[in-house]
Amino acid sequence: MAAAARAAECGVRVGIVDDNFSLGGQIWRSGSGNDQNHDKRNHPEPNVDERNDEPNDDNQNREAARWAHRVRISGVTSLCGLRVVHQPETGVLLAENLDGFCELSYAKLILATGARERFLPFPGWTLPNVMGAGGLQAMVKSGLPIRAKRVIIAGTGPLLLAVAAYLRQQGAEIAVICEQAAWGSLARFGLALCSWPTKILQGLQLKREIAGVPFAASSWPLSAHGDEALESVTISRAGRVEAIPCDYLACGFHLVPNVELPVLLGCALRDGFVEVDDFQQTTVSSVFCAGEPVSIGGVDLALVEGQIAGLAAAERTTEAKAWFGHRQKTRRFAQLLDRTFGLRSELKSLPTPQTIVCRCEDVSYSRLRESTSWRAAKLHTRCGMGTCQGRVCGPAAQFLFEWTPDSVRPPVFPARVETLAAIAGPLELLPSEARGEH
Repeated sequence: MAAAARAAECGVRVGIVDDNFSLGGQIWRSGSGNDQNHDKRNHPEPNVDERNDEPNDDNQNREAARWAHRVRISGVTSLCGLRVVHQPETGVLLAENLDGFCELSYAKLILATGARERFLPFPGWTLPNVMGAGGLQAMVKSGLPIRAKRVIIAGTGPLLLAVAAYLRQQGAEIAVICEQAAWGSLARFGLALCSWPTKILQGLQLKREIAGVPFAASSWPLSAHGDEALESVTISRAGRVEAIPCDYLACGFHLVPNVELPVLLGCALRDGFVEVDDFQQTTVSSVFCAGEPVSIGGVDLALVEGQIAGLAAAERTTEAKAWFGHRQKTRRFAQLLDRTFGLRSELKSLPTPQTIVCRCEDVSYSRLRESTSWRAAKLHTRCGMGTCQGRVCGPAAQFLFEWTPDSVRPPVFPARVETLAAIAGPLELLPSEARGEH
């Protein structure tokens, strides 16, 4: 939204393509005021990939509404419910929804593909009602009844607190929040927040909203139990093993950048993130990237990077440079998150030989241990070749075995055969009177 608005305000022709019902992503979709784009026919299930570690308070809603207003009045054409699945040729993207598909042509492209939760396998993690922390929150927002349900929230990072606060507001009973980081790391994180006063205020607000909820550092789930659905979870709580009955287990071990589309377009990666220059331009000259695919830094950093990318794509480099200092400060917060919530080595011992790692293809941990690389695992076990295309098992295997996924093939999301088989004609999506072509 920030990239589109800033580019359009420079007088260029801009379209924004979002695979959600409306603009705003996982953080802002309830506060961006874009309900005119809400069409459930175009997207049958919630997108739970985007980052959501900020409290959904009045300030956030006001910020969302402000950017939504800028998008509207700047003349941006918003296309919601469309998901990009392929690039058939340079400068052309193939996108689809439930009604069909179309080709989207561009001269310059800004990618803001967000991030998704990292899941780590442990015995019982495939049971019904064991799900991602952000995923459970998205499902509750979409109507899943949670009142009077007992929920354990586990993993790492600020997302856990935001999810706990939201679920509690909806009537859930939070049994415990299990944070794998140690108290020492959390204390240093709290002291370092003095450089970000707004983060301190957000933290104090979350503390009020989850007052009375047990919080355990150096803690994580060991196993989940139940016959047809989850009934209880065994956790390691600061070295003590404890069994807790519950209805839901919400897990999220930090975030993984969504880099499949950038890689498909030929953008280079560095340390698992899209490589960009000072103007957010990737190694592909016509493609820019902003937000979580560049670094996991939250909504503030994403907004700054989006504005730089939008201005740079519109060739307003002098205006873009004015944001460099602010970006550097917000990037330091991303680095602080990495230092505080890096995964500890004990989590590598969670799966047993029988634990399923690749849920799509039912590949166990013992079978994967026989391979020496991600490519070998795919060849011998089909790990990563199911519906999720390695989005779940890939980051898990990368953590467990230090493997690096080495290829991305189209489609980047499951697509209908007719979408891939047919070649659509150019589709005029933007007002003819708009200037430029971005």
